Amino acid sequence: MVSKSVPSSDTLIPREDISSLLHIVFNAKTSQASLDASYALTDLIKQDVGYRGLENYRVLDEIKQAAKDKKSGTRRESSMILLGALFERLPPKQAATEVIFLQPDGFVALALDALTDKGAVVKESAQYALDALFANLTSEALVVGLLPVILAYLERKSAKWQGAVAALELMARMAEKAKVGMDSKEVAKDKEILREAMGKRLAGLIPIVENGMHDLKAEVSKQAIKTMTSLTTLLTNDDVAPRIPLLIQTMRDPSTATLQKAIHALSQTTFVAVVTSPVLALLTPLLERSLNTPTTSQEVLRQTVVVVENLTKLVHDPVEARTFLPKLKPGVKAVQERASLPEVRELAMRAVEVIDKAMKNDNGQNSAADGANLRTTVEDVQNIFDNAMKTHKWSAKRTKDEALLQLMKPYICGMVAEDVNLREHSRVRRCIEPYLQCVTDEFDKATAVADLVQKHFVEEDYRRYGEPVKEDSDVVEIVNANFSLAYGGMLLLSHTNLRLLKGHRYGLCGRNGAGKSTLMRSIAEGKLEGFPSKDELKTCFVEHNQGEDADLSILEFVSKDPELAATGKERISEVLAEVGFTAGPTGRQQEKVGSLSGGWKMKLALARAMLMGADVLLLDEPTNHLDVGNVKWLQEYLKNHTQITSLIVSHDSGFLDEVCTDIYHYEGKKLVGYKGNLADFVKVKPEAKSYYTLTASNAQFKFPPPGLLTGVKSMTRSIVRMSNVTYTYPGASKPSLHNVTCALSLSSRTAIIGANGAGKSTLVKLLTGEVIPQEGKVEKHPNLRIGYIKQHALEHVEMHTEKTPNQYLQWRYANGDDREVLMKQTRVLTPEDKAQMEKFVDLGEGRGSRRVENIMGRQKWKKSFQYEVKWIGMLPKHNSQVSRETLLEWGFAKLVQEFDDHEASREGLGFRELSPKVIAKHFEDLGLDPDIANHNEISGLSGGQKVKVVLAGAMWNNPHLLVLDEPTNFLDRDSLGGLAVAIRDFKGGVVMISHNDEFVGALCPEQWHVAEGRVTHKGHLALVADRFEDSRPGSTVSSATASAVNSGAEDGGDMKFKAKKKKKKLTRNQVKEQEVRRKLRHIEWLNSPKGTPHPVDTDDEA
Repeated sequence: MVSKSVPSSDTLIPREDISSLLHIVFNAKTSQASLDASYALTDLIKQDVGYRGLENYRVLDEIKQAAKDKKSGTRRESSMILLGALFERLPPKQAATEVIFLQPDGFVALALDALTDKGAVVKESAQYALDALFANLTSEALVVGLLPVILAYLERKSAKWQGAVAALELMARMAEKAKVGMDSKEVAKDKEILREAMGKRLAGLIPIVENGMHDLKAEVSKQAIKTMTSLTTLLTNDDVAPRIPLLIQTMRDPSTATLQKAIHALSQTTFVAVVTSPVLALLTPLLERSLNTPTTSQEVLRQTVVVVENLTKLVHDPVEARTFLPKLKPGVKAVQERASLPEVRELAMRAVEVIDKAMKNDNGQNSAADGANLRTTVEDVQNIFDNAMKTHKWSAKRTKDEALLQLMKPYICGMVAEDVNLREHSRVRRCIEPYLQCVTDEFDKATAVADLVQKHFVEEDYRRYGEPVKEDSDVVEIVNANFSLAYGGMLLLSHTNLRLLKGHRYGLCGRNGAGKSTLMRSIAEGKLEGFPSKDELKTCFVEHNQGEDADLSILEFVSKDPELAATGKERISEVLAEVGFTAGPTGRQQEKVGSLSGGWKMKLALARAMLMGADVLLLDEPTNHLDVGNVKWLQEYLKNHTQITSLIVSHDSGFLDEVCTDIYHYEGKKLVGYKGNLADFVKVKPEAKSYYTLTASNAQFKFPPPGLLTGVKSMTRSIVRMSNVTYTYPGASKPSLHNVTCALSLSSRTAIIGANGAGKSTLVKLLTGEVIPQEGKVEKHPNLRIGYIKQHALEHVEMHTEKTPNQYLQWRYANGDDREVLMKQTRVLTPEDKAQMEKFVDLGEGRGSRRVENIMGRQKWKKSFQYEVKWIGMLPKHNSQVSRETLLEWGFAKLVQEFDDHEASREGLGFRELSPKVIAKHFEDLGLDPDIANHNEISGLSGGQKVKVVLAGAMWNNPHLLVLDEPTNFLDRDSLGGLAVAIRDFKGGVVMISHNDEFVGALCPEQWHVAEGRVTHKGHLALVADRFEDSRPGSTVSSATASAVNSGAEDGGDMKFKAKKKKKKLTRNQVKEQEVRRKLRHIEWLNSPKGTPHPVDTDDEA
């Protein structure tokens, strides 16, 4: 088996020992005995001569011969057992053996071929060998070493189907291993490198796996589909994720119908996330096929070029643009030149311009050259590697070592290139040192070469991206925490770092649902790993909380706080006075907590934080509900207290610009820090410009059309009117609103402006029927549907937190009515109303007095309505038609209003199907992911997501008037832009309360200023249209019609809505008489003096 010659200098072990162990391995009677001998042989080689023994003792040759021995199943099994033992025990100690094992058409292919063996024990041993090798390879080795071997095997024409299935399974295991999870930091880093490296190779992997999906062997096809599904997990793009099953189905069945379906689904996708090479690798073949297929319809071509344009806008890496966009450009160019529809040609022209722009750098030059410089290639690394070896006068003492070194170079340099391109320079040394130590006795030189290569690439990284900013010597670090954060089954942050310096003010930026408030709450509750406890660092969470004890006075409420037990009332009163709560028996400190507006509640929370003497302030949307003056006060407070560190979540770009010294941004489940305020951050990350413009490009809201209102033919006709209204809260000494008169129409875009506590929310509650005025009246169109979102929007859903958003909407509209409308104060029957229902009324038609049971129907009558009234104790045939005015005069206003609301809801919901699928689509139109709407409980949603739930609930019945009380609270910048564009394009009326000048200035030409209980109207204001991204710079729009409703120009003095009369059909004789009259008029006109106007022919003659 092994020749018994004298050992050479490379073979220190007697050949007899090796020969004896090999004999036992291949002739053992049991698998266990063969395995034990294999382990003994491997340990002997590992401890003495290392990798050289594999060739010198012809161990690998013996394995190859035994594996191909068709006569002996035992030898074939033993060859795989020995190969598995070598795979398991040699690479950890002899890294160079990886290169020997991972040669193309080498030992991995041998093991894959063994899986086709008829003997079960042979297949089991071969699988053991592959598993052992897979477990020992690093992320870099898997991608640089194993993956090419798998691909080469799959492209082999001689490969049997069992081997192809195993190769596809290995590829799937690599993708599965790269999945994000709650692992240790080291494991998470390995996964990230594997995920990124495989993602960059996806363009080459997908065609090979797709071929497998069409294999005639069912087992291969089935495994290829599984592998493709695993590969798609490398895409960390939330926009494409919901479409992946459809895209895989399109690959599996590449018909025209499936391709059209996939393109349509992509055209309906709002692309928000940055598009990287894995996404392009998946989508480019489909888009290319659609563009280049001659039979593709014009509509599908239109959708395809739109998808190409939208994707290209989000490709930020010039290398990735250079790799994929040239494949799409010829097809788009062909559509531009040959499409039959002008609209499609125009869209294709736009797409070509976007592609050209993406392919060029800031100087207008093609980015190919620049892109090449942004990536470190294997050749680049090899040059540096060779120079490092020359510097340290490397020379191999053995010819075989030199041969292996030349074999290892591409392998080592490939791994180093992966780490350098991912900027993981700390891993470079481990990709070089253990391999070089196998081919030299001078271990110090191996270390020196590895260090020199690593140092070069660290310096190169500094040259490209700049050195890390050095902190001032007097800066005090108070937090340096490494942690992962999850909510439920959702991983929000993975192995990220949060570093806080004393006196710095950090803005925390990210989309809704990224986990900003969850992070703040985890810190406040002491649950964040690595964050100092409250004993070490005083931390106070300032958030919106509507759970206060409403009956306590403000002073009592703060004094009752257990964390302030040691603080005297005198000190508490001083601090309250400092933030605006006046002291004394008649001061604001004695007012009830429940009477405070949202702005004053926020100031109360800030006062509590001041009393606690916090080292770290956690501010969650601190400017929500604050007017301009109070926002200014808060800015000055934060800037002047330089010993307090602040972590701030806010969607107010002006506030973040003013106060922040640093920005932390959510990027790929990491917190990435940037120096400076929000403006400085946007300069570095231009894609974050949505913080300054209102755009629907990142989040689109689609409001349903409001529908018609009976008798309302003009957009400026009043549909809601308040006349001389005065309202005083129970227990208050003076009215909140006094003698207010105003009106709204379908064209209204009205902002209600005023200081905190001025009465803005009270005005809205009176308009919507939430409260009843003590003086004056509020009138509205009988069929008017109002969508109302309260100031504390979460109140709408706080009783339904155990429901999913879909279940909440089903509950709210289950009976055809909006249950929230029926819960309003103006709809609840008081004891006086119930007594009214007991009264007898007489219609004066001779049937005597009767009691009203209910209203059964309604129809138009003259300029108003008449209602079908059911009487108690009488059959339906005795129902009476009673006019609206009569019922109101009798005192049945709430009964009439309830029926009007029912009819209005019935009209609005006439085309709405209350099914989970339709509801999920409605939530998607309002910016909430359908999966979240269907499966996540409301209690687990972020503030911004809950606001979207409330907004979707308000818009479900197609309202004519949208009433928004502080709509910008809790919404991130992307959602804010989407909401602004949706309001701008909405065909109904909108009235809002907001302190966000950017939002109001872009939307509302009419403003109602509330101060000291009085309302002042200001109309004809110019809109600042350039705040929208899709407007021309510097453009303004003035709206006169928006304020016409309050001028009384079309009011007519009442709220009567005249229905259009039906034309009365004429009899035959009447038609003849009408024709005779027309002829006589025409003859009379012919005999009249020249220039007399022709009389108008009308069907109205009597």
